[in-house]
Formats: sequence, C-alpha cells, structure tokens
Amino acid sequence: QVQVVESGGGLVQPGGSLRLSCVASGSTRSILSMGWYRQAPGKQRELVAIMTTAGSANYADSVKGRFTISGDNAKNTLYLQMNSLKPEDTAVYYCTVSTVYRRDYWGQGTQVTVSS
Repeated sequence: QVQVVESGGGLVQPGGSLRLSCVASGSTRSILSMGWYRQAPGKQRELVAIMTTAGSANYADSVKGRFTISGDNAKNTLYLQMNSLKPEDTAVYYCTVSTVYRRDYWGQGTQVTVSS
C-alpha cells in the first residue's frame, strides 16, 4: 500500500505563485506515475498534470505554460510549481499515485485559494 501526503497550499493573490509538494511512502517500488488533480466547488475532479517515473509529463490545456510538474524519484516526491495563478485555479488539489498493480492512491488534498 502507498500513503500520499500533499502540502504547500494556501491563499495567494492573482498573478502569484505557489509550489505544491507530494510525498509518497510505503510500497513505493510499485509506483508507475504520480500526478495532480483538482476539484473546485460544484465541479468534477479534473486532471491538472501527470508524470511517469520515466519523466514523461502531460498537462491540462488550462494550465499549460503556467504550471510545471517535476519530481524527485529518489525521494518519491512530486512537485507542482504554479505561476500566474488565476481565481479559476481555486480548488482542492489532490496528489495521486498509480502503481504497477493498476491501483490508485490519493492524498487528503491541499486547498489553493486565488483571490485579491
């Protein structure tokens, strides 16, 4: 089993930046990919960015050019650098871990609020 913990959320003004972190622990040798999802009030959960352990990364169109996903495989840690934040980015951000056993694990989420 894999445990997932996110951190780094907070309140930021439009145009500002935040960096989210996600640490995976437990059976980390089984990890295939890690990614970020977000869920705003009244909306369904959506993919923000995902990266495999091989380094391939994909982004939602709404965040391309503003967000950057990166990771440290040795530390089983994933980051999401968020720049030029907009009020529309306000959501609970979740880190997800996918394993070779085709099982997904989720963190508790971290709140990001973009407001003036």
